[in-house]
Amino acid sequence: MSEHFDIIGVSSPGKELDEVKNEEGIDVIAIDMSRKITPLKDIKSLWSTYKLLKREKPQIVHTHTPKAGIVGMLAARMAKVPHRLHTVAGLPLMEVKGVKRQVLDFVEKLTYTSATKVYPNSKGLSDYIIKHKYTDSYKLKVIGNGSSNGIDTSFFSPEQVSENQKAILQKELKIKDTDFVFIFVGRLVGDKGINELINAFSVLNKNENQQRSKLLLVGSLEHELDPLYPDTLKEIENNPDIISVGFQKDVRPYFAISDALVFPSYREGFPNVVMQAGAMELPSIVSDINGCNEIIVENQNGVIVPVKDSERLMEEMEKMILDKDYYQALKMNARLMIENRFEQSVIWNALLSEYNKLIKGKDF
Repeated sequence: MSEHFDIIGVSSPGKELDEVKNEEGIDVIAIDMSRKITPLKDIKSLWSTYKLLKREKPQIVHTHTPKAGIVGMLAARMAKVPHRLHTVAGLPLMEVKGVKRQVLDFVEKLTYTSATKVYPNSKGLSDYIIKHKYTDSYKLKVIGNGSSNGIDTSFFSPEQVSENQKAILQKELKIKDTDFVFIFVGRLVGDKGINELINAFSVLNKNENQQRSKLLLVGSLEHELDPLYPDTLKEIENNPDIISVGFQKDVRPYFAISDALVFPSYREGFPNVVMQAGAMELPSIVSDINGCNEIIVENQNGVIVPVKDSERLMEEMEKMILDKDYYQALKMNARLMIENRFEQSVIWNALLSEYNKLIKGKDF
């Protein structure tokens, strides 16, 4: 986009924002935004964003994430920015009930009311937004086949990880060539299905008549926002076949030493992890939710299981270990199905086309 527009990135301060500045070569401005419901801090964020937009006078403001959405879209509306775009990449409110759900529903509707266009990053999300009457259908559009950013299949490729790299990492993590390795990549929190995953794996590995398996967890624990059950934490700590390596900036080596992704999340927009795993030639076991059930086609590049169903999750993990022909068929399709539908350049060009149409005053 910086080849076509002057870009300013706005987010909370921190090393990640500095990395974006350096890696993308764009100007960035830090505005503190809390991930929680914090009315006083949010008003301060809103005012800071409004002043920034009045000063810069952008043609387009494009927001991502719920908090940046409400702050950015309201501020852009107040500042009379002509094109106010919001990408919906998942709805945390799906798992919320009671008064908090009512508050989040109101915030979501206010975000969409303030936006001129809303881009759900999956067809399932678009249907959910229409069903719950968050906004009118004319404001909605899914870019390409879905996802917010597509996938760079030249970067996420098995060829990018050498045999020597894999051997060193396997030795470090005490993984044998004969182990069947399941991998999860993401935040280790309740609504990612980690409690069910740990339960399923614990049952699975008690079967001594099958190939030994390992569970590789790549991601950080978030105790404050959505803590795991105490029994889950205890199992992660004490089970020698569960390997937790924390957050990793480059996840490709971990995919490269794994055999299948397990991603039993409760809610998603359009998960990059599932596309990344596919590009790395891994079949996936995913839950039947938005995004996941659009990337994975049942029994072609993976399998889809009901949400929060630990028993079914265990059964599908076991099938991948035991049925070699089935597993190889899924593996063979995994990368090709990502290349054909979600290549990053296709998504980027579709979004660039969208921006140009808006600037030139054309409709969708």
